[in-house]
Amino acid sequence: MGQRQTHRGKHPEDGKLFAPERVPVLREAVADLSFLYTRGYSDRSALKTVGDRYALDVRQRAAVSSAACSDAALECRRAHWVAPSDLAGREVNLDGYNILILAESALAGGVLLRGRDGCIRDLASIHGSYHRVEETHSAIHLIGRILQELRVAHAQWRLDSPVSNSGKLKTRLCEDAERSGWPWSVTLDPNPDKVLAQSPRVAVTSDSWILDRAQAWTSLGDLLAAGAETTPDVIELSGVDD
Repeated sequence: MGQRQTHRGKHPEDGKLFAPERVPVLREAVADLSFLYTRGYSDRSALKTVGDRYALDVRQRAAVSSAACSDAALECRRAHWVAPSDLAGREVNLDGYNILILAESALAGGVLLRGRDGCIRDLASIHGSYHRVEETHSAIHLIGRILQELRVAHAQWRLDSPVSNSGKLKTRLCEDAERSGWPWSVTLDPNPDKVLAQSPRVAVTSDSWILDRAQAWTSLGDLLAAGAETTPDVIELSGVDD
């Protein structure tokens, strides 16, 4: 059996794959991929075309894919974006694993990427099962502190019920909220993405599928990165045409 992950941090090859000299190439790839998306190419064929052209590694392709979007998607996302500073007194839905893993990655020094839409994203994944890492406690408290500073009226965590250990995480979040006086509650949903996309509440996420459908959304990536004890580097992958 493989060793369980203890940090939501960097892949051993990330220093080379995302070295400063590689970033301009990755930005060009994001611009090209966004161009193809805008012209109706399918995600898979467009990514293969761009990835092959720039000889990108699998992890680099994942980064470029997460950073790119079509012109129409960019316009839609900008139209429905809510500034974090405008959340005071409002109720929000948290894309639970999305925001928690982003916070864990920021605290662990993992690779963070800023995409064409301005959102900061990570490259971590949980593959159907969530396991606590060393940064989990600090990540939960960082999120709690940020929501408190933004004076959010209530935050509804939405966790994927099919993901293993979601029940344990729900208990942990509820206990921490009770101890710290945070105004949040936790719900296990079979399809939280659909709930976040259809709800009139502001969706707190950087998930592209939700951003393209949400009535209102915001991302706390910049605040999470700034709140880490050692501020992580954010790789700017906005397309060169933006």
